Amino acid sequence: MAPHRSSETGAEAELPEYAGHYHLESSLGSGGMGVVHLARSTSGMRLAVKVVHAEFAKDPEFRGRFRQEVAAARRVSGAFTASVVDADPEAERPWMATLFIPGPSLSQHVKQNGPMDGPELRRLMAGLAEALRDIHRVGVVHRDLKPSNVMLAEDGPKVIDFGISRPKDSELRTETGKLIGTPPFMAPEQFRRPREVGPEADIFALGSVVVHAATGRAPFDSDSPYVVAYQVVHDEPEMVGVPDELAPLILRCLAKEPADRPTPNELMRELRALAASYNTHAFIPTQRTGAPTEPEPRAEDPERLKGAESRTGRRVRRLASLTAGALGLVVGGAFISVQLLADDAGPTALNASPRSASPPFRTWEVKAPGGRGMSQCSYASQELLCAQNELVFALSPADGTLLWRRSVPGSHWTEPPVPAAGLIHPVINEGGRLEALDPASGEPHWRRNMPEFAGIRYAGRMILVTGADGTVTGVDGGSGDTVWSHRIPGHSAPHFASFAGDPLAYAMSTSDDGSATQVTAVDPGTGGVRWNAELEGTLEPIGSDSGSMHFVAVDAVYGDVRAVVRYTPATRKQHRITLAYPLERARVSLHGGFVHLLGAGGTLLSVDLEAQTQRWSLQTAVFRGSVPVADDRHVYFTAADGRLIAVDARTGRMLGQTQPRLGANSGDVAATVPAPVVAGTHVYGTAPDGTVFAVDGSDPAAW
Repeated sequence: MAPHRSSETGAEAELPEYAGHYHLESSLGSGGMGVVHLARSTSGMRLAVKVVHAEFAKDPEFRGRFRQEVAAARRVSGAFTASVVDADPEAERPWMATLFIPGPSLSQHVKQNGPMDGPELRRLMAGLAEALRDIHRVGVVHRDLKPSNVMLAEDGPKVIDFGISRPKDSELRTETGKLIGTPPFMAPEQFRRPREVGPEADIFALGSVVVHAATGRAPFDSDSPYVVAYQVVHDEPEMVGVPDELAPLILRCLAKEPADRPTPNELMRELRALAASYNTHAFIPTQRTGAPTEPEPRAEDPERLKGAESRTGRRVRRLASLTAGALGLVVGGAFISVQLLADDAGPTALNASPRSASPPFRTWEVKAPGGRGMSQCSYASQELLCAQNELVFALSPADGTLLWRRSVPGSHWTEPPVPAAGLIHPVINEGGRLEALDPASGEPHWRRNMPEFAGIRYAGRMILVTGADGTVTGVDGGSGDTVWSHRIPGHSAPHFASFAGDPLAYAMSTSDDGSATQVTAVDPGTGGVRWNAELEGTLEPIGSDSGSMHFVAVDAVYGDVRAVVRYTPATRKQHRITLAYPLERARVSLHGGFVHLLGAGGTLLSVDLEAQTQRWSLQTAVFRGSVPVADDRHVYFTAADGRLIAVDARTGRMLGQTQPRLGANSGDVAATVPAPVVAGTHVYGTAPDGTVFAVDGSDPAAW
């Protein structure tokens, strides 16, 4: 018999006929991991069989994740989950068979029939609570409870899909830099520290799912996943439309702190009491034999209900005043509303609040000539120099006026234009040329052909070019002439680091096993070696000051930053400041004796080099942020949705942020998030919609 076909296209259009001994009859749906089929066993039993996509079946890491899913699903059994019948994670196309659950998903039910009423919601909430109790008591955290993963069977709701669940004793780690879950139904801790998520996150998701069932929307809702993440961590949930009798209990589920949320057993007790108070016959399951017996709760305190209603009312009034340019910020533990810049289609100029008798700084925003995308910018010669989409252009820092633009075919900008030796140095990929431009006009001053696969680093007025064979050539940035060319002792293929104000450049090489890093200080003008050191671990340089080099120690496998390291060449002493917990794919900078680190999950840390201790930590709910840039008062960084965020450098308190600027294609994700540019009290940012903008850095609360 030939394989049957589905209505899908591509690699999955021709589906397998069998998974093990189970005949695949039709496709029930397709997701990111695989296709779920309606199947039958030899005896005629109906099953739901998930078959992994062919492309993922070849990935050893993905197979490991699927084995974890099977193990988690096997451990869970109960009246409110789908039991595993059979599985083969080692097959050519790994598969897992569970009992088929007739009925729609909660997502489909709400879409077709509208929100549920009070008794239906209580029954749903109780069924989910017992399902989570079954899941949690065997040591599994689901981590992706959402309406599409809740099936509505005749005998109650069933929780399915353990694709990203994690047994507590699992050794498989969350892949670095990836967001695991569905943002509108994720708990705050899933954004803050995804590797430390516990069963309390599923309770938060339960509250979000019940709000969806009651209203048709999630309690935190936006077209942008970045905005949703911020709302989940900082904002109050939207509760309009939730029945009054359930609102206090749901609000407890949606508590920001995991310890403040009820357990599944507590939820079932309170729902039974609530059903009795309404004299309804809705089925609220009792605890099974052997479950811990706890005293029945007292009736809900009227003052508590009043407080919940007051919070809901405040949320309604607050949301009415919010636009895409006004978000809630946590400042000093209290919620405040911050008025941000207007989201006009074209360039705007808005007044900031005056700070003194001097003329107020006028904020501005313009659309970059290259269209959509985040520009890479730097500041030099009283110009804001930017690169974007094969263009280099200069803007007036005062008002954003376009001063000049130049096409740079074939260029790919991962760093901003570099001012050196009085010129601008963009890398030209097309034809392998390097051009130096006049900063006043953008016209070429000199051109030079570059070797294939060359690495380039600017150090003062010199350009260091590393060839594929490891030879390093020193090029004068003012003339484009070769000054010296030779290999650096101890390095077969070095990469260089250099820092503003430091006369040296640093050749870096890491051993194959990541156990050691070779660092050689080089005079960029002559290529002469000043000092050499072999330091322990995989180190990445972040800056130099007061005669010392500073690095971050990175996990050689996962890339997590684990410590800040200071090395003093004069004494050959090394000091290591271990972080309280590793930061995933952290972006790092050094300023005034302090190191600032922004992790991929949004954790911002400040480390005091003199005191050799962590100074403060802030959960920002920003994902894939830029390198943090600091002055003596503030730390600034850019979010992937175009927000510019300011934090108090001394206390770690969030002070202000601009509006998101994602533009029409809000689902696009920037490949690189450029750092903001700080020039005096002015801060310049860029956004995915192509905007370049300026704000007054001395008054972030007015942004």
